[in-house]
Amino acid sequence: MNVDAIVLDVDGVLVDVENSYRRAIIETLDRVYGEPIDRDGIQQFKNAGRFNNDWELTDAAALYVLGRREGLSLSLAQFTDAIAATGGGLAAARTVVNEELTPAAREQVFAAWDADRLRAVFQQLYLGSDRYREIEGAEPDIDVPGYIHDEPVLIEAETIDALTDRFAVGVLTGRPAAEAEIALDRAGLDVPDDHRFTMDDWEGGKPDPDALCTLADRFGAGSLAYAGDTLDDVRTAVNAADADARTYYGIGVLTGGLSGEEGRRLFEGAGTSAVVESVNELPALLE
Repeated sequence: MNVDAIVLDVDGVLVDVENSYRRAIIETLDRVYGEPIDRDGIQQFKNAGRFNNDWELTDAAALYVLGRREGLSLSLAQFTDAIAATGGGLAAARTVVNEELTPAAREQVFAAWDADRLRAVFQQLYLGSDRYREIEGAEPDIDVPGYIHDEPVLIEAETIDALTDRFAVGVLTGRPAAEAEIALDRAGLDVPDDHRFTMDDWEGGKPDPDALCTLADRFGAGSLAYAGDTLDDVRTAVNAADADARTYYGIGVLTGGLSGEEGRRLFEGAGTSAVVESVNELPALLE
């Protein structure tokens, strides 16, 4: 691929979040409602689309758990397929619950659904007590060191040097800005503020292409590649190509929740331009 710029996702590309963000989803559901979902279930929500915000994924998974208690007959796979068919994301999850349950059952589900508590527990588990006080400005009621410390770096220093020497490099992530900064520091990737988009900078969320198109503008790039570990990352590049005259490539990275031949098949179905085993293959792929 001949490109002027490369934009990187953070989770599952620069750092491994299997035992941090994804673990926090599972344990938040267990602590708040006594019933977790498994890691395959998390990936099913991711594949349904518009769940780059893990707080919203946790909210949607909680709706499923509560819905099952009130008579929801769908399996998790059927539930996430219905979400995908309804447009993806938390709004679609709410719609599916509304359509599948009786009015009385819906009322019970939404009365028990506590998004504020889910977010507070999630952030305490992920950040740990000290960082929760610092970043959230609140006093924790769970004493934990934080899963944020369990994020192995996936990108090698040689890869960073090769990419930054040859291309303009940006970051587009669903993380909040403070948490993105922590991950970038850990990975050793220095990206100026105007070359990154986080949850705090952009309301649209993936696969909305606006942030990626804005980065192309800022780089003055005629062609740009975006590497991410989810189908929505690839869809973001596909949507940018539809919205803009410049050339965009979506590159699927197999170090997140998608892996192996099944991961390749799903990425190809989303319109990927290439699939790599890890971010460290990018310098050889890009010209």
